[in-house]
Amino acid sequence: MNIRVTVKQLGKKRNKITDMDFKLDNTPNTVYELIKEAVHTCVLEYNRRVQKGEDEVCLTKQEIEDMSEIGKIAFGINYGGKTACENEAVESAVTAYEDGLVRIFKGEDELTELNQPIDIKENDGFTFIRLTMLAGSMF
Repeated sequence: MNIRVTVKQLGKKRNKITDMDFKLDNTPNTVYELIKEAVHTCVLEYNRRVQKGEDEVCLTKQEIEDMSEIGKIAFGINYGGKTACENEAVESAVTAYEDGLVRIFKGEDELTELNQPIDIKENDGFTFIRLTMLAGSMF
């Protein structure tokens, strides 16, 4: 099943938000299953990139320009060669969701409970927002 996920492109001057296709192997029925399927897809892609290594890395002119805006041009290579553990990644994602560090929206409706049932159709739109803690001082 394919869904559309809204993501922020790093390095864009205007914080451009775009949609990307996201393939799920199974159709989730709850928020927990959606998180699990999304993590599964991301882990597979990450591990694929680790496996291909340095041999196939080539940046486009647009990618170089985008990265130069944030001050770092990187090839996305995992030099340690360590692949991701899917079970640990799912556990971390669920914990982040339960702790309120990640919010998930289907269309404009926020999905607020892990066991909340969801009805997903082909090409439905989802937004995953990762909140970050700000650190600083008063002085």
